Amino acid sequence: MAVSDDLVVSRTVVIPAGELSWRFSGSGGPGGQHANTANTRVELVFDVAASEHLGPRQRARLLERLGPRVRVVVSGTRSQAQNREVARERLAARLAEALRSATPRLGTRPTAASRERRLAHKHRRASLKRERARRDDDA
Repeated sequence: MAVSDDLVVSRTVVIPAGELSWRFSGSGGPGGQHANTANTRVELVFDVAASEHLGPRQRARLLERLGPRVRVVVSGTRSQAQNREVARERLAARLAEALRSATPRLGTRPTAASRERRLAHKHRRASLKRERARRDDDA
């Protein structure tokens, strides 16, 4: 996948390369001459509010969960190309996760073992209280 390609988030969401904003800068930390001269740190920004390729529900969900701008910064490798690819993957993953709707939980019946445990606990508790009541009567 070339860096200039559109960003494929899911089957229904594809963000054109023109809507992605790239910035490059020197990566911090040790590294000698290479780190001092190469702009390997990558910052990828996607403006959700200004995007023309999102549907209204998709835009609303992204704005609610991620805000108006989504920013990913990568400086893990010494290669700008590798950092660009990692930034694209992270952005796609964040957008896909924010767009995913939670499946509603379906209620299930309690298992036989859980019912037995609940009833056993109730019996133990009741017998404990019965024992207390007898001691109070005796005194």
